[in-house]
Amino acid sequence: MFAKRLFHKALVHHQGGGGSASAPASPGDAIQMDAQISTHCGVPYTASLLAFDSVQRLLAVATLDGRIKIFGGDNIEGLFISPKSVPYKFLQFITNQGLLVAISNENEIQVWNLEFRQLFYSSQWDVNITAFAVIEGTFMMYLGDENGLLSVLKYDVDDGKLQIMPYNVHIHSLIERAGVSLQDPQPIVGILIQPDTFGTRLLIAYERGLLVLWDVSEDRAVSVRGYGDLHIKGQIDGAQRDAGEDQLDTTIDDSEEEREICSLCWASREGSTVAVGYITGDILLWDMTTRSSRQGKQSDVSSNVVKLQLASGSRRLPVIVLHWSAGSAIHSTKGGHLFVYGGDDMGSEEVLTVLSLESTAGLESVRCMSRTDLKLDGSFADMILIPDTGVPDKSRTSALFILTNPGQLNFYDGGSLFSVQNSKEGNPLPEAQKFPVAIPTIDPNITVASLCSLTESEFPNISLKKFCARKNAGCFIPANMKWPLTGGVPSEMSLNEDHAVERIYIAGYQDGSVRIWDATFPVLMPMFVLHGKVADVNLDGANASVSSLAFCSLNMTLAVGTTSGLVCIYKLREHTGGSSFHFVSESKQEVHVVHHGKGFHCYVAFLSSNSSVRSLLFTASGELLAAGYQNGQVAMLDPSELSILFTVDGASGTNSPVVSLGIYSVAASAEKADQSKKESPQNAKLPRDVLLSLTKDARVTVLDCTTGVMINSHIIHQKQSSAISMYVIDEKQTQLSEDKIPSQDQAGKEGKDLDRIETQGVEKHLKNASQLSHNGGSDSLVVCCEDVLFLLSLASLIQGSSKHLQKTKLTKPCCWSAVFKNMDGKICGLILAYQTGIIEMRSVPDLAIVAESSLMSLLRWSYKTGMDKSASSSNGQITLVNGSEFTIISLVASENDFRIPESLPCLHDKVLAAAAEAAISFSTDQRRKQNPAAGIIGGFIKGMKGKAEENAKMRESLTMQTPSEQLESIFLKEPFAEPSIPDLDDPIEELSIDDIEIDDEVPVAPARAASSTSQGNKRTAVEEERAKLFEGSSNVDKPRMRTPQEILTKYKFGGDAAAAAAHAKDKLMQRQEKLERISQQTAELQNGAENFASLAQELAKTMENKKWWKL
Repeated sequence: MFAKRLFHKALVHHQGGGGSASAPASPGDAIQMDAQISTHCGVPYTASLLAFDSVQRLLAVATLDGRIKIFGGDNIEGLFISPKSVPYKFLQFITNQGLLVAISNENEIQVWNLEFRQLFYSSQWDVNITAFAVIEGTFMMYLGDENGLLSVLKYDVDDGKLQIMPYNVHIHSLIERAGVSLQDPQPIVGILIQPDTFGTRLLIAYERGLLVLWDVSEDRAVSVRGYGDLHIKGQIDGAQRDAGEDQLDTTIDDSEEEREICSLCWASREGSTVAVGYITGDILLWDMTTRSSRQGKQSDVSSNVVKLQLASGSRRLPVIVLHWSAGSAIHSTKGGHLFVYGGDDMGSEEVLTVLSLESTAGLESVRCMSRTDLKLDGSFADMILIPDTGVPDKSRTSALFILTNPGQLNFYDGGSLFSVQNSKEGNPLPEAQKFPVAIPTIDPNITVASLCSLTESEFPNISLKKFCARKNAGCFIPANMKWPLTGGVPSEMSLNEDHAVERIYIAGYQDGSVRIWDATFPVLMPMFVLHGKVADVNLDGANASVSSLAFCSLNMTLAVGTTSGLVCIYKLREHTGGSSFHFVSESKQEVHVVHHGKGFHCYVAFLSSNSSVRSLLFTASGELLAAGYQNGQVAMLDPSELSILFTVDGASGTNSPVVSLGIYSVAASAEKADQSKKESPQNAKLPRDVLLSLTKDARVTVLDCTTGVMINSHIIHQKQSSAISMYVIDEKQTQLSEDKIPSQDQAGKEGKDLDRIETQGVEKHLKNASQLSHNGGSDSLVVCCEDVLFLLSLASLIQGSSKHLQKTKLTKPCCWSAVFKNMDGKICGLILAYQTGIIEMRSVPDLAIVAESSLMSLLRWSYKTGMDKSASSSNGQITLVNGSEFTIISLVASENDFRIPESLPCLHDKVLAAAAEAAISFSTDQRRKQNPAAGIIGGFIKGMKGKAEENAKMRESLTMQTPSEQLESIFLKEPFAEPSIPDLDDPIEELSIDDIEIDDEVPVAPARAASSTSQGNKRTAVEEERAKLFEGSSNVDKPRMRTPQEILTKYKFGGDAAAAAAHAKDKLMQRQEKLERISQQTAELQNGAENFASLAQELAKTMENKKWWKL
């Protein structure tokens, strides 16, 4: 519909200049470009952050220009583009919910929906966000800002909005509870959720070195660490490159009391040790299990921290990144691997350091077993460890992904990496593997590409099936490695392996290979890899870079031109086993018997010139192939007859490269121009086709397709401007039958006078051109240069006139062009790409601007030199390559299969999500049955007072809540609003009627009965009672606060201290018994969890290769 309206508009505009009345176009006929990204492959070159969904097995990559890329399995990819081109600083999945949270440098919080590929919610935060963490298994998240405020957000799935929860903790309130004194507020620079706490305990790191392990259910600081109580136990041996330089350091300078924290991570499976990297290059391992001296009156804190130093220099790089991988054994708690970026001496080689740490009895026994430096392929951007199951802290690392600039993603297999770490020194380091992409663009380097439609093919595409792709062209992954990215669900349309291949994408590479993909759907599937070498034949230039491609859909023939001048021909319609190979040149013809395997192979190679092939074009019938070369030569090849028809030099001896070729059917145009006349013998003798050649200096040369006789040659543009392309605008677009192009035998017999043939050929063409011009032939030629567009009459051009019909100057330098055809195959639009990144559509033949878009608004791309060489187009869809990125842009919506929603893969697997939720729910129920009072609600239940029946009902109602619901109930209240909950180990005590509630208001005793003696006696009695009540307190408005033990001693035991001591001893005995029961229940719970984990792993192995449609 778009092409039809565009052609109609151009026709009306063209007729308006001729004086004929025509109605103005209605508003509904106005053409607007609807450019959209249909396909995007590869890692963005501005990638900066990584995130991973451990259940859905999806990898997210955020960029510096506001884009987010999603990678799954089976070449499933997705691209999200933010309304603002702003870098992201935080990126994290809401695990297994199909939601991705991203925070930009402008503190805009975005929530992306993977199923709908849309931005569902965005909110601008008022202050600078400095820390962020999503609570696993919930829709809630912690957020820290530059003012030291800890906030809690919740994403409401029903409303699709982020809600700010009432719970928040400011640094002033926190340090007051923790017993810490700080002069100025400090930003929160890191938030770590402690494992196995359901999000109730988190480590808060402040900029100047303060670490607080905070419990949100009790509103208290579990432990506090910082340089104020730093007593370094020692320095770990073996961390430096030169182990002999390691010295135990038990002192610290006063100037190092406060250091800026740059990074931190848990360094133990249970969250008892944290590794903190500082701006000075030091790494400290802190023990978070005991209280610090700031909270208690402990004097010995020497075992709280151990120093880890990677280099001995005085000036070291800040420790930017820290990540921890637990030991390979699931039940091992002895150590693991610490990944460090930074900490080395300034000026040293940029590496990612992997330290193997081992501990047998706490921090005092920590030692570095080995150190490995992984070299980086570019400047470091980010890294992420991929767990082998859905529980990151409880499973081993299966892969390591390292992101470097610009847009390079490499990976290591976890098994091979850790095996080298644990083995003896001297073993070679594992090599980093390139991230497998659907369309390779850099390794190997792509040089030329073509997007081709197969709708005109006469063959039913029997040989173009996707089973060939899975056999011949797969992504390179180590054989012993299980690829960790398996997320996403392929589209239902692409799952049908018997679907007709309607579109293919062909790419030529610098190593001489050619790869073909099925581009029928947005997810391109690899089909074939054609290598330049021919088996058992030593062919010069076979490995040369591919410089030109041409494909004929009528007979499924592919022509590949190389920089060595070789033109190889492939038939993509049959599999050949043993066959013959022909080599044809100007001087000789060779035949080789070769034994090919299954697949498509080159059956003939032409060498007409030693110069690089710049342009290839099949005739309309596909019988002949025209080739243009770097030195200006033009050749006509006949693959069916295995011969070279002619090779001619450039006009006037110029060596300007041939940039474009065109074929014009003179006979068909003559018949169209004289349709009213009956066919006569004179019309039957009209010459057939002419070959048009455009060189870079804007010279158009007209040649006879059969003999190569030069008819005319004209310089179209005299100024110093490079020509880009040309297009023949044939109003009829009549396709020639196979017998319209004469073969070499029909052209003339050997021994005829060549001069007489050339003279007769030129005279015939000039005569026919004159007849076409006299009959009003309207066929034209569009020539595109860097700064101007020309429209010329083909009839006048063949006759010898280079006068243009129209000249349109371009305001921007053009670098690439293509044409748009309607459903009838008629050219009706011109697509121009400029060096500024603007994509423009113009009408034909008036060359007026219809609409435009830009690469910056669509893809956040800027034009780069050489981008035009790998660009291609097919009927309104253009392909572009930028670094490691590949994209297909759909310019119009009509007749576009790429825009059918069913053709897109789904990024969120609902079946997998439901199965994972069921498994998690089952595990939670099992733990609740074994220990109903454990977890978040234990403190609530133990702090309740009342009757036993009421306690039992309340306990049952609370235990029915999930951990997420229990956590949300905490965040729905402001902190410190209620008295702190007793310790989880305190016994549940039923108070009798004699017990006194200390939370109630202190009752005032009634006045004693007084006699009616005098008012002075009453006043004296009141004063005596008040003195007894406040027990000597100096300020009667603020009575002295008594401890519960004092109250019990005085009122319950009548002041008998011995009875009170005996009561306390009984309580201690009961506490000991309860602790033993809890320990036993914990052991049983751990055994049950291990059994369930083993069962879940076995189930995952059984179901890993099955999709929902195979269940």
